[in-house]
Amino acid sequence: MFKGVLLGFACYAAYAISDAFVKSLRGSLPAFEAVFFGAVLGLVAIPFIRKPGDRWHEVFVANRPSLWWIRAVTGAITNVSAVVAFTHLPMAETFALIFLMPIFVTVLSVVFLKEHVGWRRWSAVFAGFVGVLVVLRPGFRHLGLGHFAAITCGMAGAISVVALRMAGAHEKRISLYGAGVIGPLVAGGLLMLPSFTWPTLHQGELLAGYGLLAGLAGVLLMLATQLVPANRVAPTQYSQMLWAIGFGYWLFGDTLDWPMLAGIALILGAGLFTLVREEQVTGWWRRARLV
Repeated sequence: MFKGVLLGFACYAAYAISDAFVKSLRGSLPAFEAVFFGAVLGLVAIPFIRKPGDRWHEVFVANRPSLWWIRAVTGAITNVSAVVAFTHLPMAETFALIFLMPIFVTVLSVVFLKEHVGWRRWSAVFAGFVGVLVVLRPGFRHLGLGHFAAITCGMAGAISVVALRMAGAHEKRISLYGAGVIGPLVAGGLLMLPSFTWPTLHQGELLAGYGLLAGLAGVLLMLATQLVPANRVAPTQYSQMLWAIGFGYWLFGDTLDWPMLAGIALILGAGLFTLVREEQVTGWWRRARLV
C-alpha cells in the first residue's frame, strides 16, 4: 500500500515539474506547438505501458471506439487549455481551477449517468463553486484567457473521466494512454502549421522536460494503480498544489493574496471530499483503470 501511494506522489510531482517546464516557455512558442512536441515525447512511455499480449495497433483502437475518440478529443482540449492556462496564470491559481474536475464529474454523472447525488456531495459542489468565485472575484479582478482555459481543462478532464466510468474496466491501458497521446499529437500538429517556428536549443530543452516528464508520470501512475486501488492514488494529485506554490514563488515570482488562498482551500477541500464520497457511494474507482 505504502509503495503504491508513494508512486502516486512521485507521479504527480513529475506532472507538476512537467508543467513548470512548459510554463518556463512563457508563451514564446504557440501552445499548439508545445502540445505537439510534448505528445511526440509522450510516445516514449508506450513501451512501458504496453503489457505482454498487447498489440501495437491497440494504441489507435479500443473495444468501444466512441470511448477512444472521447479520450482523444478531450486529451487534445485538456493539453492545449492547460498550456494556455499555465502560460497566463500563476501555477497555484491554474491548479485550483483545474481541480474543479471532481466537482464537474459529480454534475456530469447526474446528467449522463443518472446517478443519485446526496446532499453531502451537492454541498461540496456548492463549496467548490464558492471557492471559484473567491479565487476569480469577478468584477474585482481582470479575468482573461488563462482563467477560461483552466476551467475548460477541468471540464474536459471530467468528460474523459465520465467516459471511463461508462466503459468500466474493459479497455486496455495501452488504448487509453494511446488516445490521450494521439489526440493532442494530431490536433497540435495540424493547428500549429500556420504559425510554426523551429524551437531554439533552450526552448527544445524545455519542451523535452515537459514531454518526457509527462510520459514518466504516466508510467508511474500505471505502476501505482497496479499496486493499490485507484481510489488510494487519486487524492495524491492534490500534492501538486504544494509544488505549484513552491515553483510559483521561487521560479516565477507568483504571489497569492489571502482571499485567493482561502478560495484555493475551498476548492481543494471540496474536491477531496467529492473523491472520497464518489468511492464510498458508487465504488467506481474499483472498476476504473486510471491512466
